[in-house]
Amino acid sequence: MVGLDPAEVASPFRALPLGSALPLAVIGGVLLALSFPSPGWWFLAYPAVACLLVAVMGQRSRRAAWLGYLAGAAFWIPAISWAGRYLGPVPWFALALLEAAYLALGSVAIALAYRWVVRVVPSTAGRVWGLPAVVAALWTGREWFSGSWPYGGFAWGRIGLSQSQGPFAHLAAYVGVLGLTFVVVYCVAVVVSLALVRPTVPGSGFHLSGRVAVAGLLVGAVLAVPAWPTAVDGTIRIESVQGNGPAGYFDGAQPGEVLAAQVAATDVAAKGVDLVVWPEASAEFDPRQQPVVASALDSVVRSVGAPIVAGAITQTPSGVLHNTSFVWTSQGWQSSYDKKRPVPFGEYVPDRWFFSKLAPSLIGLLQRDYTPGTKPNVLSVAGIEAGISICFDIVDDGLTTDMARGGAQVILAQTNNADFDGTDENLQQLEIARMRAIETGRSLVNISTVGASQVIDPSGRTIDRVPAYTATSMVTDVPLGTSTTPATLFSGSLTLLLSLGGLLVLLACAPWSRRRRQRIA
Repeated sequence: MVGLDPAEVASPFRALPLGSALPLAVIGGVLLALSFPSPGWWFLAYPAVACLLVAVMGQRSRRAAWLGYLAGAAFWIPAISWAGRYLGPVPWFALALLEAAYLALGSVAIALAYRWVVRVVPSTAGRVWGLPAVVAALWTGREWFSGSWPYGGFAWGRIGLSQSQGPFAHLAAYVGVLGLTFVVVYCVAVVVSLALVRPTVPGSGFHLSGRVAVAGLLVGAVLAVPAWPTAVDGTIRIESVQGNGPAGYFDGAQPGEVLAAQVAATDVAAKGVDLVVWPEASAEFDPRQQPVVASALDSVVRSVGAPIVAGAITQTPSGVLHNTSFVWTSQGWQSSYDKKRPVPFGEYVPDRWFFSKLAPSLIGLLQRDYTPGTKPNVLSVAGIEAGISICFDIVDDGLTTDMARGGAQVILAQTNNADFDGTDENLQQLEIARMRAIETGRSLVNISTVGASQVIDPSGRTIDRVPAYTATSMVTDVPLGTSTTPATLFSGSLTLLLSLGGLLVLLACAPWSRRRRQRIA
């Protein structure tokens, strides 16, 4: 009979009984949901990660998968409850349970790391400092993968995004949002190791006070990293208009109602405005094809004395639909950007032939399919370069760095949240936008049809806001960023390095772990 590996039996990362691990996993998922708006208690992300790590460590793969799945369900179902507001409970639960499956997959990898890596690197230092790096890299890789596949992924619910109001938020300028996930998970995993690991050499370990001191030094060292010095060169006065019109898919509005609401909410008497910004699809129709829309835009431009960046649904001569942001001046249409990340099952149905067979009535509600754009997401307007993000674009890491690398001095995040009226979706999206401002070192104007609309400076601080579900505008002197953050240059490569590095270390430890177990047997 093959004996048990003494290293596994004596491991400080032994598996908890199911009766303890299961509630711990569920508690971790619930705490993680609470770390996002609302209520947005960012500090709960730390015990949430700790609960999930302790629940799955040392578990066999099948049990780790189920624990991760239950934790994922406990997190995702409440965190994206707003998804049910648009198309009902079926898409909400389908998306939540799909994302829970990703967490299950990541939990298996982390459970294996706590079993395999600890055998190959049995030293106290390796267990306290090295093993947590592998665990954090695997967690980061899972977030990257789920945010990339399928159909472009769903990059919501990342640990780094929960920290927009926390003390680690400024680190996003160095390492990006996914890099911040790594930092948070690594710190938590080190603290967990300090609590569990006993020294391999008798008499050489820390007492409780020493362990607390080491944990405090680690956190202190991370907090001591200064905010990246963001340089600004002047300001631009922007009037951002929240029309509060009936912009929802099922609002039953008459053509032109949203446009009329935007015109009515625009303060044409505002002084010294350099640029007017309207939300996503706020002009409704292509002004090149609709004289009524062009006339309304001309009136605003003439009255305010400034160009406007607005949104509309446009169609090419071949019938291809785009969700478009465009620049309109006294000379009419100047330039445009077509949304590169239309929302799967929201703005288009991927593999419609297949999903129509599964849920014909549901898929039948979505009659239009928008095509991803190919144009650069930086537009020249009012003498500056403006990065353009249309709604779901803001979650895409690559589009964010494209804006900064493309010379954007400010980011205009145009969005329409009317389909999620009364939910937390707009608040969660706002905090994603806040992290993008920090990550790029750029001011960001988050302007929604219904709210939450805010202007955020490069440090993530709100410098202007208007109440949600109110027809109004804000006139703000917005700083123009010029510096380049490390995240803009390297965050994509860093994410790839961490994701592949964690996986390769795990796979490399597998044969060594088996050979050692066979020798002992």
